[in-house]
Parts: sequence; structure tokens; C-alpha cells
Amino acid sequence: MNEPTKPIEMTADQLTAAAERFGSDFSAVRAAVGRVMVGQTEIVDGVLTCLFVGGHALLEGVPGIGKTLLIRTLARALNLSFSRVQFTPDLMPADITGTAVVTETDRGGVRDRSFTFQPGPVFTNILLADEINRATPKTQSSLLEAMQERAVTSGGVTHPLPDPFIVLATQNPIEQEGTYPLPEAQLDRFFFKLLVRMPSRAELAEIIDRTTAPNPLETPMVLERSVLLEHQRLVRAVVIAPHVRDYAVRLVLGTHPVGTLSAAGFSTPLVDRFIRLGASPRAAQTLVLGAKCKALLDGRFAVSIDDLRSVALPALRHRLILNFEASAEGASPDAIIENLLTTLPVEAVS
Repeated sequence: MNEPTKPIEMTADQLTAAAERFGSDFSAVRAAVGRVMVGQTEIVDGVLTCLFVGGHALLEGVPGIGKTLLIRTLARALNLSFSRVQFTPDLMPADITGTAVVTETDRGGVRDRSFTFQPGPVFTNILLADEINRATPKTQSSLLEAMQERAVTSGGVTHPLPDPFIVLATQNPIEQEGTYPLPEAQLDRFFFKLLVRMPSRAELAEIIDRTTAPNPLETPMVLERSVLLEHQRLVRAVVIAPHVRDYAVRLVLGTHPVGTLSAAGFSTPLVDRFIRLGASPRAAQTLVLGAKCKALLDGRFAVSIDDLRSVALPALRHRLILNFEASAEGASPDAIIENLLTTLPVEAVS
């Protein structure tokens, strides 16, 4: 997740106005996407939250329900550079990050050879990693540095990526033949994991009408890159009270079963029974940043516990490692998280 380039220094009135602009711009992008996308409001808001805080998103859903269309539409609405990489088993790391190539120059009749770095498609603002779980672990790991450090190292030289840099990846949860599950270290680098559902009967009818019409609607550009970066800095300036921050901490610690790392007695019987390893400190960062974005959308400059709860599922579901018993019983991460949300006390018990 990007760090702010400079602190936000505003008066109370200026902060209120900035929060209003944040909500207005967020709604404008949502409306622009809605000209093309039908339904999927929760998914659109989740991806927009990632964009407005500078985090990556993993979209999971069956083929043909608009994951790629959503990402392309967002890039147009935000006037950002966009690259799409189709992940396949034969894709190599250099096909994503780039590689050093030999170049020849003629200096007074003497040919001089040197290595020049040729940037790959990762050097963009929005990278669509389509069907990311179809690439080998070696190729998947080529994104680790890019997603965390916003840079690519080649030949001992570090090349910074454009700002903002956001990976929006897709994967199919049904077809597992020829796929490679994402390692925990890479899953943890995704800000949200969003589950894309099938459209309803009415939404499917609207999709048919829009996509088979003679003049499909175009996506207007509604937000400049510089404004998006300002909003990302503004999100981090939202305040969070100590007791609200403590709830986020206890929520993350509550995903760890008794007897494992950092277990502090906040887990539930479901966590102790079905979780092998809980969420990392990145999950706490995600909860707080996602909640700050939610507060701004509601016109507030302070995070509430309800804000934290509203982002708990997409922030935590991909960070829980289930055990064999959970697989046998059909227990889902969402059910375990929802149980934790209903049982974790709002106030800390001393």
C-alpha cells in the first residue's frame, strides 16, 4: 500500500470540503462504471475502495460475469494507463516485469554493446492479472516485489513503478485443472478479496439489452490521476480513536486459534476448530484503511467500529488458512469471520 508523499494540513472546514469532494468523486466513478456494468454494486465499491486507498484486489468468480470488463472500465473512467496480462502455465517472470536486452551503438566505427532494461507490462497504473492462478508459482512470485515495494529489480538495478500502481487480479474458483494456488505471501498482498456473484434475473436481462444494442454506452473519463493521488493521501489523514483501533487489533488477533502465533484469547470456538493460521498484521492495516475510506464516504473524518465491520469480510477472507477439518466440514472463511464479528466485544475486556 502506498505511503503518503506529504502530510495533510487542513483546517476543519477544509477537511469537511475535502471529504465531500472525496464522496462526490467516488460516486462519479461509480456512476461512470455503472454505464457499462450492470449490478455488482458491492464488487464495484470494493474495487473502488482499493483504488482510493492504493491497494490491490483479487476478484474471484466464474468466467463471463464481468470481472475483466469492470477493470477495463475503471481504467477508462480514471484516465490511467492499463495493461492486461493473460496468465498461462508457460508465462515467464520476464514477460511481466521486463528484462535486460543487449543494445548496440556505433561510436566512431566501434560497436559498443550494453544491456538496457526493457520494461514489461507491469510498468503501468492498473495491471489486470487475468486468471492469475494459471501461472506457475515462479511467475506468480514475480509480482511480489512489485505489489509490496512498487518497484522491479533487474540486474541489480531497482526500477520504480508508476504512481499509482494497482494490481487487479482475477481467478476462477471452479476449474482447478492446470491451476496453481496462490501462495499465502501473495494472497496477503491483496488488500481485498472480492467474490463476484452471478447476476440476478433482472440484471441478466439488462446485460443482454446493453451488450446486444447497436450503440453500446461508452465510459466517460471522470477523474484525473492527480486527483486520485490526493484522495489516497486524504484517506490516511482520517483519524481513528484508540478504542476503535483496539477493536481492529482484537479482530485480527481473534482469527488466530489458541496455541498459535500471537494468540491472545480473542478467538471463538469456530476459529479454534477450523483455522490453522490467522490473519497477518497487513490485515489490521487493511481493516483500518478500508474503514477510513468508508468513513469518508459517509462524510465523516473519524473511523467507527461499524466501518471496521463493514470491510472485515473482503479484508480477512483470503488471509485465513483453514485446516483439514474445515475442508471436511465445508466451513467457509466468511462464516468464521461473521461468527467472530458477532461474538467479539466492542469494548476490550480487561
